[in-house]
Amino acid sequence: MPRYIVERTFPDGLSVPPDATGAAAMLKVVDRNAERGVTWLHSYVTGDTKHTFCVYDGPDPEAIRAAAELNSFPVDRITEVRVLDPYFTF
Repeated sequence: MPRYIVERTFPDGLSVPPDATGAAAMLKVVDRNAERGVTWLHSYVTGDTKHTFCVYDGPDPEAIRAAAELNSFPVDRITEVRVLDPYFTF
């Protein structure tokens, strides 16, 4: 399955409570993504919480975009990527 980096901007910052409420909200994101055949692997959030770089597996950019819409998340850019690690298993 292809892998993608999804860049997002949250003008007011992304706020996810570090408690059970935040965990439940993230599980809802996972469930909605599954409706489009998309798997959220993890995300990187900037210190000001205004930008995220999210790693997803999914069938195509359209599915990633549809999942974002279900979750009411913005999408700035979707880029297909491959893994390059120190062991050079490209």
